[in-house]
Amino acid sequence: MSESNDAFVRFINVQKSYDGETLVVKNLNLDIAKGEFVTMLGPSGSGKTTCLMMLAGFETATSGEIMLNGRGINKVAPHKRGIGMVFQNYALFPHMTVAENLAFPLQVRKVSKAETEQKVQRALDMVQLGHLGNRRPAQLSGGQQQRVAVARALVFDPDLVLMDEPLGALDKNLREQMQYEIKHIHESLGVTVVYVTHDQSEALTMSNRIAVFDDGVIQQLAPPPDLYERPLNAFVAAFIGENNQLHGKVVEIKGDDCKVQLDDGSIIHALKVNVDKVGDRTTLSLRPERVAIAPPEGQYPNVFEARVEELIYLGDHIRTRVSLCGTDEFIVKIPNAHAHASIARGETVQVGWAMEDCRALDAS
Repeated sequence: MSESNDAFVRFINVQKSYDGETLVVKNLNLDIAKGEFVTMLGPSGSGKTTCLMMLAGFETATSGEIMLNGRGINKVAPHKRGIGMVFQNYALFPHMTVAENLAFPLQVRKVSKAETEQKVQRALDMVQLGHLGNRRPAQLSGGQQQRVAVARALVFDPDLVLMDEPLGALDKNLREQMQYEIKHIHESLGVTVVYVTHDQSEALTMSNRIAVFDDGVIQQLAPPPDLYERPLNAFVAAFIGENNQLHGKVVEIKGDDCKVQLDDGSIIHALKVNVDKVGDRTTLSLRPERVAIAPPEGQYPNVFEARVEELIYLGDHIRTRVSLCGTDEFIVKIPNAHAHASIARGETVQVGWAMEDCRALDAS
């Protein structure tokens, strides 16, 4: 996806097959800079966790080379790679205290007792658990156990930390709190983090860049704003955030303006992104918050009458489902303070959007 001689982590033409026939990771090329927070995001079976396990050394690449800080590590044992790991199930030793859990990776590395005590206390303070060193994991909440797992991964000052769905077992509020804590720890330490999740909001919140996986291939690698605002294909558009998709055929292309005839006959002006020529089938991608209710006349090239089918109050906005252009699953997000927030179910309203906000992508 990128080429850099000073990349800290490199996947070079890496492939992985478990049965010798089906590739679960296909010709992966990925560079990660030192100090970067990169998230591997995708649905189950997309290959993201397999990539993480190959980097950790728990899986072996079928072909290709994995580099860490300039050296090949394909044949280096996991415990000799100097990598911190955080798992979803915490993997804490139940018979040890919190402090003993953190001391273990230091003892394995033959760190002196005095330095071990110093590093353990520093790591506990980093995750705001400095007063709980004498407790055992069973005496901690889920969120506290996860903090201990993060602290243990960081206690021996690794240059690289791998996190595999680390917040998956936590409830929503705690998960969001831990996202910010991990993000702040990363920013303060400057450690390189490779993070695996299927949770898009988690990836958007925490990452410098996100690699969206599907079918063993990175579909797009980009910073969160680029990924959300400028998806390169229909899969990424659908997977990241809520997204209206309309299907049709390209009937005219003038520069970036791509005129598309939908399956119901409607004509839409879209931004040409991932189509080649007139006659191509395309999926149009349009974010619900980019659609305006009752737009001023002449403001947008795309204006349609829509019937309001459903209104769901969500506090800061009203999620409005309407019928237009042959679908009754079209979503508009109306800010709660908006003058049109009082529309009613069954009403007919005009909706409109800019050409630039409607992306003409591949037909899949």
